[in-house]
Amino acid sequence: MKKTVVVGLSGGVDSSVAAHLLKKKFKVIGLFMKNWHDESVTLSNDCPWLEDSYDAMLVAEKLNIPFQTIDLSEIYKKKIIDYMFSEYKKGRTPNPDILCNREIKFEIFLNVATSLGADYIATGHYCIKKEISKSNGSLFRLIKGKDNEKDQSYFLCQLNQKQLSKSLFPLGGFLKSEIRQIAKKLNLVTAEKKDSQGLCFIGKISLTDFLKQKLKTKEGEIIEIKKSFYENINSDNLVFNSIEEKLIFHTRKNKYKKTDGEILGLHHGAHFFTKGQRKGLSVGGMKEPLFVIDTDVNENVIYVGKGKSHPGLTRRGIRILHEDVHWVRPDLALIKKQSMDVLARIRYRQPLDKAIIYNQNDAFYVIFEKPKSSIAEGQFVTWYLKDELIGSGSIS
Repeated sequence: MKKTVVVGLSGGVDSSVAAHLLKKKFKVIGLFMKNWHDESVTLSNDCPWLEDSYDAMLVAEKLNIPFQTIDLSEIYKKKIIDYMFSEYKKGRTPNPDILCNREIKFEIFLNVATSLGADYIATGHYCIKKEISKSNGSLFRLIKGKDNEKDQSYFLCQLNQKQLSKSLFPLGGFLKSEIRQIAKKLNLVTAEKKDSQGLCFIGKISLTDFLKQKLKTKEGEIIEIKKSFYENINSDNLVFNSIEEKLIFHTRKNKYKKTDGEILGLHHGAHFFTKGQRKGLSVGGMKEPLFVIDTDVNENVIYVGKGKSHPGLTRRGIRILHEDVHWVRPDLALIKKQSMDVLARIRYRQPLDKAIIYNQNDAFYVIFEKPKSSIAEGQFVTWYLKDELIGSGSIS
């Protein structure tokens, strides 16, 4: 008897083809998650849930599989939307897509699928799962997808072994172009449909307008920090007395005060901005573009610097609180005072760079071989051994 897999049909081409591929080996059920239905903050008609649910239903009919819609909007608001507001209010930069996968797609959705008698759930993510047999059971590896441009392992960095054991990723060994071709041959309604952009289940939004629903506007100052501020901050000739001293230095946060720079203009709320941001500052007449190098939500001040090479944008290292470190492969977790050479990234589609991770008594550290730009608190850093994602953490 075939095992049952519930596919999260999103109304896009990837999940459509995933369902088709799985039909060869499994009894497939299509399930559409209605998680957001407030279109007042979306831009144009990008990713409206009603259109997506209709496309998902048409795909299910074409593939001749059972189809259901479930409304998870209440739990989505509590788990994802409230988290976003809370993080931005604190001056942090959240990644709702990562949390959405951990809390909604591979937790709530998994529980619903299990209640329907499913053995597995499946999504259209471009990544590969591999199983390792151990004497005390199985371990599951999360491998980058074949298509480097579409690899989505970064977004799954918070999954645990239980979630991986129940998940299937049939697209991991394909290129996106191949998936489009399969959809065209099947004459699926989603074959030519553009990939969704923006926030998980919401679509493309005006972030400022979205945040204004709960976060009030408050006028504050935009202050420029000149490059000369950093002239005395140079690690090249420094001698460190301990590894802890070195790690703290490379992950330290530059602290600015109003008197360190000059006022260039006004903004409407520091919590609407994030490090590395260029647009939305509304300060003209500059020879070089301005970038946000820090925000102070307590004083309601935005600090900016001129040009991509501004030293306030880069840092060698990242500090993570122990409670915010997650190991996809718990068998590889570092004990205190251990370190490991890895490849790491802080953003989706960012190239993997050489780094060393350290588990120290006070915190967990990621030190990159080359400085990274626009590191923001609340973002997720992920680390890999070759092509396998083994852990992640929320930047503190």
